[in-house]
Amino acid sequence: MATKRSYQQYCGLASALDVVGERWTLLIIRELLLGPARYSDVLANLPGIGTNLLAERLKFLVQRGVARQVDLRGTGAQLAYELTPAGEELRPLILGLTRWGMEFVDDLRPEDTLRPQWGFLAAEAMLDPTKVSDRHERYEFRVDDQVFHIETSGGRARGLRGAAVDPVVVAKTDAATFVRIGSGHLTPLLAMLTGHLVLEGDVDAVLRCCELLGLESASSRTVASRAVSARSASSAAAG
Repeated sequence: MATKRSYQQYCGLASALDVVGERWTLLIIRELLLGPARYSDVLANLPGIGTNLLAERLKFLVQRGVARQVDLRGTGAQLAYELTPAGEELRPLILGLTRWGMEFVDDLRPEDTLRPQWGFLAAEAMLDPTKVSDRHERYEFRVDDQVFHIETSGGRARGLRGAAVDPVVVAKTDAATFVRIGSGHLTPLLAMLTGHLVLEGDVDAVLRCCELLGLESASSRTVASRAVSARSASSAAAG
């Protein structure tokens, strides 16, 4: 099937853009990278796209084998969309674009849409593979009402949805603060001092987490120390 508009160039990049280069398409794929999503959920997370345009884009992605429809309950009553293996191949490319785009993130405007679950992909995008610890440990992130974690093992790191088992670091923040930290507009230390970030964990674990996310700086040890102090104070109050 040919796209409605094509570069008509015999080139891999042009062919890729014929499939995913239209406006909104990569953002639709971003939503599906988070897991199967119903049409209504994708629509809610992409205000401004229009119902007909979303339906057209999803239909095209299904026809090109990038996405497919799935029956979440096995009853036919709750159909959703998910990425195919070909669609999943876009993950490192989209994470790379996300990481690159952090350089251009400006201040949050009232008209900007923000969803806490986007923090999951942001964290994946921020991972520095050269800073992965050999330790098997988990760092948990509670961003507004969403929870995800990063697990390191055998020199590899991966992001996972849901709460972690026995996390060595727990970070609590809001979506806007998470993006501001990732884009470099706000340091973890300043976020903690202003009450927008709470970190719990020992000094070395917090430092490893900061380094893994590319947040290593002169203030990293201060951030880690404050995290330990906060945890100690909390434990003392509980006792």
